[in-house]
Amino acid sequence: MRRMREDAEPREPHGFSIRQMTEGDLAAVMALEQAAFKNPWSAELLKRELQHEWSTILLVEEPRQFVPPLLLGLAIFWIVHDEVHVLNVATAPQHRRRGVARAVMEEVLERGRARRCSLATLEVRKSNEPAIQLYRAFGFRPVGIRPNYYADEGEDAVVMVLDF
Repeated sequence: MRRMREDAEPREPHGFSIRQMTEGDLAAVMALEQAAFKNPWSAELLKRELQHEWSTILLVEEPRQFVPPLLLGLAIFWIVHDEVHVLNVATAPQHRRRGVARAVMEEVLERGRARRCSLATLEVRKSNEPAIQLYRAFGFRPVGIRPNYYADEGEDAVVMVLDF
């Protein structure tokens, strides 16, 4: 499997900067994961994703004057053959409802289109109505249920698909 080189330069849609994660970002990403989820990804899982050719972790940051940017959110996704598979989208709780998830999803989908993908897929908690509405706004449609997908609470996942 070949990996096409990702854009090295951060992009700034919606006033946010979006760039690829590096191992130096691990502590900040772990803090975000722990704030955003009851069962966050582990450092080992994140490190592993950084090593896979098909995996990308994008960080959404808010530029600040005289100090490093503030991490607001992230997306983890795979591009395999002609499919984008979104594994994780997270926004820091105090920065929700600011368009962070929308901005990073726009970037994920744009990268899929640039690679000539024909399909995007994801799973989302059945109870996460704000996320389901966001994905619907992008054109995702529900195609099935994965029972007990979230083992921590035994919650089902809604499988959603977007045709490019």
